[in-house]
Amino acid sequence: MYKNNAKLFVISAPSGCGKGTILAEVFKNRDVFYSISCTTRKPREGEKDGVHYHFISDDSFKKMIDSGEFLEHAGYVGHYYGTPKKPVLANLEQGRDVILEIETNGAFQVKKAFPEAVLMFILPPSVKELSLIHISEPTRPLYIS
Repeated sequence: MYKNNAKLFVISAPSGCGKGTILAEVFKNRDVFYSISCTTRKPREGEKDGVHYHFISDDSFKKMIDSGEFLEHAGYVGHYYGTPKKPVLANLEQGRDVILEIETNGAFQVKKAFPEAVLMFILPPSVKELSLIHISEPTRPLYIS
């Protein structure tokens, strides 16, 4: 049990389903730690290292896997994504709730390691709506995060 009953929350949803909107409301009303994932992909326009992701090399990512530094990790479309363990655990131990915004497979890895984690899956209004989002933003990857 963590100080102040701190909780680990995991949010997953297909791209464009409103995770950002929901999280913006959460951050307005609560002091929570938002975990920034690592990735081996290149930054997209407007993304900043340490804000949107920690952009690292394949070699660095593999070293972090080998040394057990990830809470979860997965490959997707030729790149790796993972949640650094140390800041998550440090915030939980300090009594601060933590939110991870990760893909579904990673969410299940977290649940296996932390059975007390609260998983939240946001569904699109419909498959048709999801496909319209993808058609309107063709450069946006259609993945579950």
